[in-house]
Amino acid sequence: MENQRNKTGHGLKDCLKRVFPGTAAEYAQRAEKAMLSGERLFVVTANPEIFMHAQRDPAVEKVLLAPETEIVPDGIGVVKARHILGLPAQERVTGVDLVEKLLAAAGRAKKRVFLLGAKEEVVSGLTKKLLAQYPGIQVDYRNGYDGDKDEIFREIAALSPDLVLVGLGVPAQELLIFRHLPQFTKGVLVGVGGSFDVLSGSKKRAPALFVKTNTEWLYRIAKEPQRLGRFWNNNVKFLGEVKKAAKQQK
Repeated sequence: MENQRNKTGHGLKDCLKRVFPGTAAEYAQRAEKAMLSGERLFVVTANPEIFMHAQRDPAVEKVLLAPETEIVPDGIGVVKARHILGLPAQERVTGVDLVEKLLAAAGRAKKRVFLLGAKEEVVSGLTKKLLAQYPGIQVDYRNGYDGDKDEIFREIAALSPDLVLVGLGVPAQELLIFRHLPQFTKGVLVGVGGSFDVLSGSKKRAPALFVKTNTEWLYRIAKEPQRLGRFWNNNVKFLGEVKKAAKQQK
């Protein structure tokens, strides 16, 4: 029954209905307020890939449909998808920009941050950068190749950090956070993909022109042609599925 429901596009439409429709500035303010006030908030920075995973895997769809999950449109394809379905969507809320704002707010307020993911040299480099930039901030970290992730997450919950950033790739990072969410009474938890590479300075983000024109995907494919197959299987097929769902709702 679950697979059939996904094939008809109803699951996809339901997931997309839950995407935040406002501006990046509005959501950054909402997430920062949650962190500073001790609220628990789980944020999925969604590109088309996670919606395609949800089409195939009921466990991922469960994460996206859960009331305790908030979804922001990290990819321009997600914004376009909402427009196709007749839903409001103002702009992308890019994960790397949101995380940068949250880290700055955590630094100013001397909050506790936990970073999980990426290579040792990347995440340790980001930790050193944050400690130098924000005196008083507390930063703990584990790389993405070290130990049992569920055990690590139990350790994170025991520390009760104000901000938890998990860079283990989609959908592993979202599934991990969701499994352990009940153990947290506070803290903003975000799946950040490859953001640690950019924030640490080990990888350059696309030039401003590509960011402004929502064509970062084109820059990444040009730099890494092996991404083309992944782009086709996720972004292109995703919009095809959205159009099917739009036809069925007429």
